[in-house]
Amino acid sequence: MAITAALVKELRERTGAGMMDCKTALVETGGDLEKAVEYLREKGLAKAAKKAGRIAAEGLVDSYIHLGGRIGVLVEVNCETDFVAKTDDFKALVKDIAMHIAAAKPEYVSREDVPESVIERERQIYRQQMLNEGKPEKIVDKIVDGKIDKFYEEVCLLEQPFVKDPDKTVGQLLTEKISQIGENIVVRRFVRYERGEGIEKKQTDFADEVMSQINK
Repeated sequence: MAITAALVKELRERTGAGMMDCKTALVETGGDLEKAVEYLREKGLAKAAKKAGRIAAEGLVDSYIHLGGRIGVLVEVNCETDFVAKTDDFKALVKDIAMHIAAAKPEYVSREDVPESVIERERQIYRQQMLNEGKPEKIVDKIVDGKIDKFYEEVCLLEQPFVKDPDKTVGQLLTEKISQIGENIVVRRFVRYERGEGIEKKQTDFADEVMSQINK
């Protein structure tokens, strides 16, 4: 059975789980909506999604400074209670997120944070590329939608593959932790600095160096 956007949307509305989690559940259950609901419940993702609306005003601001001071990250991750914020599990999560930001260079926390003007600019670029390649007009918009989804995966923290476990996204990692900890967890904001960024010079990719430090 084809996994349509409408089916993913319906499952999301029923469970409150994230779009990627809903899509995975439908793929795993062959597109059976009822089985997908049960799949999400068994994984604890539906339960975690219900916590997502709760206020998270505690938490931590943490930093990651790459060896040699080439890259620096500040990130604020919120939870519901000061008790959870002081646990080793939560501290480790925040540190992992900071290291991920250093390595993966996201520009936004989620797709909701991406300005509409940016999306429209990307959409126009992709559309013109497809037309230049001679793609039929009737399928161009569908192709462009796919490219926009890929764009979100590249620039949005929650949609990027987690650097320490690329089989899951950062958003899925947070959902797992919400289920385990029992509190809502939100990445509120971050800032990433790279030494010499914006200054014209020989370009060097520091992401591999960051990853080498993470994997030690």
